[in-house]
Amino acid sequence: MNHLFKNKILLITGGTGSFGKVALRRFLDTEIKEIRVFSRDEKKQDDLRKQFSNPKVKFVIGDVRDYHSVENAVYGVDYCFHAAALKQVPSCEFFPMEAVKTNIIGTDNVLRAADKYNLKNVVVLSTDKAVYPINAMGMSKSLMEKIMISRSRDNNGSNQVFCGTRYGNVMASRGSIIPLFINQIKTGKPLTITNPEMTRFMMTLNDALDLVLYAFINGKPGDIYVQKSPAATIETLAKAMLELYNANNEIIIIGTRHGEKLFETLVSLEDMAKAEDLDQYYRIPADNRDLNYDQYFIDGNKSQSEFNEYHSHNTERLDVENMKSLLLKLDVIQKDLQL
Repeated sequence: MNHLFKNKILLITGGTGSFGKVALRRFLDTEIKEIRVFSRDEKKQDDLRKQFSNPKVKFVIGDVRDYHSVENAVYGVDYCFHAAALKQVPSCEFFPMEAVKTNIIGTDNVLRAADKYNLKNVVVLSTDKAVYPINAMGMSKSLMEKIMISRSRDNNGSNQVFCGTRYGNVMASRGSIIPLFINQIKTGKPLTITNPEMTRFMMTLNDALDLVLYAFINGKPGDIYVQKSPAATIETLAKAMLELYNANNEIIIIGTRHGEKLFETLVSLEDMAKAEDLDQYYRIPADNRDLNYDQYFIDGNKSQSEFNEYHSHNTERLDVENMKSLLLKLDVIQKDLQL
């Protein structure tokens, strides 16, 4: 990997978030020339500046919703990981136009600027909620994927690669339930779960970064990559955390929140019909047919009845012990338990 980034400039949009921090740690050990962190939160930028104190890291304040600030950040860049997003499901439900502005228009701004300045590679980060979306966050992310594919189709024949990743719950990231459980355990409050049978994919931040790097190295224009991940019920997660912290807090069920699904899907039935199984990953290639309607309706794909969608109810299911083993990989858990 080191040779790919040697003397290159990498832009990370939304770079002050959980993904940006783990990417910074990984890339500062390489011969990369510069990592450009683009975000709208100057306080988080200042915190990161003090934390890493490295001349390779440059900070740019701006908003992906504003094309001109994106253009300024993209100029001179070789590669981009587009992680900026509005991703809290209830927030997007109450303010759907804000999700549109950030997740849809913001992504188009990044790709438009990347096209103008001939970036070699852009990886956009999507979510399992983009598959069969029932909430505004998932709907906006699904359209984000379509925009990436459309831009890739428009660039057919160029040497640019716009591709994407799709992953589920990143453990202990912003928006994950794990920090909430930790706080509830420490303060002696009941652990609140919406539905004990609700399942979510479980992956660490390092897993998420590995997936993005796999897409970066192997991706073709319009590809979306999915990492095969285990899943657990929220009840299993709660019990595992209580055992790790040697706590006996009560678990109470509060009911489903706005826009929540019982399980999440990473690869739809329609995508699975064309997906390539790559052992640890699925590659979902873009449908690059044009609007030749005879071809669309006469030359169809294989029967979808031959395939099953890939979701958090039918993937590998973690029990409490396996969930504990995965939790012990997290920095925040190791720090709390002084491991």
